[in-house]
Amino acid sequence: MIRIGIDLGGTKTEIIALDPDGRERWRRRVPTPAGDYRATVETVCDLVEEAERVLGAGASVGVGIPGSVSPLTGLIRNANSTCLIGQPLRKDLETRLGREVRLANDANCLAMSEASDGAGAEAETLFAAILGTGVGGGLVVRGRLLVGANAIAGEWGHSPLPSPEKEDLPLPSCYCGRSGCIETYLSGHGMALDHVRHTGVALDAVAIAAGAEDGDPGCIETLQRYERRLARALAGVVNLLDPDVIVLGGGLSKLERLYRNVPGLWGAWIFSDQISTRLLPARYGDASGVRGAAWLWPIASLQESGVASR
Repeated sequence: MIRIGIDLGGTKTEIIALDPDGRERWRRRVPTPAGDYRATVETVCDLVEEAERVLGAGASVGVGIPGSVSPLTGLIRNANSTCLIGQPLRKDLETRLGREVRLANDANCLAMSEASDGAGAEAETLFAAILGTGVGGGLVVRGRLLVGANAIAGEWGHSPLPSPEKEDLPLPSCYCGRSGCIETYLSGHGMALDHVRHTGVALDAVAIAAGAEDGDPGCIETLQRYERRLARALAGVVNLLDPDVIVLGGGLSKLERLYRNVPGLWGAWIFSDQISTRLLPARYGDASGVRGAAWLWPIASLQESGVASR
């Protein structure tokens, strides 16, 4: 009963194969074909077929995507990988692979993984935020993933950044058609645009972090602005949901300074005289989302579907 999980990101596509106990059997990462929907479908299917060939067994397939499936049309919507928008991704994957495929928002996959046996395993309420190519969120309460009436629970990245300050203006435009979305500030691309706007120097998020470590004043100030924005955005989550744990995933979650500095800032916007919410990195790092995608299939569903006999 092998579970395959796919993390379909904006820049990379990762696959993991887990045994029934959650142990990793196989894992690989390849670049995501930029802006090419058909090539993206083929990449996912080729990885699944390679995994099954290597392991000598059929598997269930769960896919975490940077968007969601519309309950109305079955098509992909709200994806920062815009080539996916309006496409019948589940249908195309199922046709190509000849089996049922389960899709979920990538932040929901992160939340499932970390609430199950990750950083928030003991938490009653967990909010998971992805800070990467895009920005999203997922919410687990008492072990149950909340999807919502419109299947957008946790779509934190497309809420407006709270209390914009002078340094946040003008509001950046977002691919969703709005301006000032949290994603436009807290994604890796958003950090890079903010840095060039304030310094005139074009650097990506990795280079900015390295520059700050080396004492570059412009890079340090960029990260300080980022931390203040993240603190405001997460304060809104705490005021609304009051989670026990907030777990960060995605490439920017590797910035260790976030876990020191953001909790020291967010109290200015949290409506409480005490703050017990913990801010933690994902236990499984950037593999947490792909693990969560694999766990979209519980054991009972594998048995019912006959996956074990494939």
